[in-house]
Amino acid sequence: MHNIPDITFIGAGITGLLSARLFSLAGANVTLIDQSFIAQESSWAGGGILLPLYPWRQATAISELVKHSIHQYPALTGALINATGISPEYQVSGLLMTQLEDVSAAKSWCDKYNMAYQAATAEQTQRYSQANNDSLWMPEVAQARNPRLLKSLKQDLLQRGVKIIENCQIETATIKNSKITEIASATERFSVEQLVITSGAWSANLWQDLLANHVMKPDIFPVKGQMIILEAEKHALSEMILQQSNYLIPRQDGKVLCGSSVESVGFDKRVSEEQKQTLTNFARKLCPSVLKDAPVIHHWAGLRPGTKQGIPYIDKHPEIQNLAINAGHFRNGFAMGPAAAQLLFDLIVNQATDLDASLYALDATH
Repeated sequence: MHNIPDITFIGAGITGLLSARLFSLAGANVTLIDQSFIAQESSWAGGGILLPLYPWRQATAISELVKHSIHQYPALTGALINATGISPEYQVSGLLMTQLEDVSAAKSWCDKYNMAYQAATAEQTQRYSQANNDSLWMPEVAQARNPRLLKSLKQDLLQRGVKIIENCQIETATIKNSKITEIASATERFSVEQLVITSGAWSANLWQDLLANHVMKPDIFPVKGQMIILEAEKHALSEMILQQSNYLIPRQDGKVLCGSSVESVGFDKRVSEEQKQTLTNFARKLCPSVLKDAPVIHHWAGLRPGTKQGIPYIDKHPEIQNLAINAGHFRNGFAMGPAAAQLLFDLIVNQATDLDASLYALDATH
């Protein structure tokens, strides 16, 4: 048996790490438990664009979280660098979107959320044949390099005394008097004071395992995404580019990430040669001057925590007094992460929220 922390998180991707950090900053004794290695699932596998893809086509609840999140990143990443020496490689590289069918809707969204935009520049239209009057350039959109940000967050939490338990799959819970008193894996038991499910695509299954006889199960399901990285010259590509369902993201060292597929295949993380070739062809056609001969050096897949509208669940259980959830962020765990963590914190400590919490409630439409 372990000592009882003030709050325990099951799941340590970007959502669990950011949430744990807020509680640790507030002085709480925090434990993070993950069924695998910390931040090695969807969070590690993503691209790190700090904006949803085509946010004007998505639910307002997503934009509200993004609005309250993205401007926190300069201070957050600066604090992490100062604390750990590990750079998350946050950079404002801008996002060029080509072949838009709804440019007016995009501009209206940018106006509403105070996001800078303009037409594609002369240089961009010359460089990319797809950039024309149906394109939009958002110069202030930023990115972070997922594995570096996650590594920095993990180190920061360790330095703050957060207990991290890896390769521990929680399977059961003991509930007494409308409270979870204990959770257990096949080999260990943990007493809990406050429990939060932050298990990404596995959250619904875990919820069912722990609360088999309780209603209001979150509708969260895995959505596979395959991605590749190409090796290019350093600074050969300066901006992020989005076209239809695929994108290119240039990293500081010259690597260019290309993603991503959207596949409903359960918990299958196998990669396919077909998707690799599709992504490679997209990258080389979109940017032939830089990527025509660039080799593909890595190909992988991750499982996003999908919901029907991409809206996450951030709520306290209506019956079990010490249970909460922060999960179901689909492709936008990084873009929504800081505000989602803050909303969870506010709900648990019973303080006023900056967001309409009802949009993310267990009984809301997601």
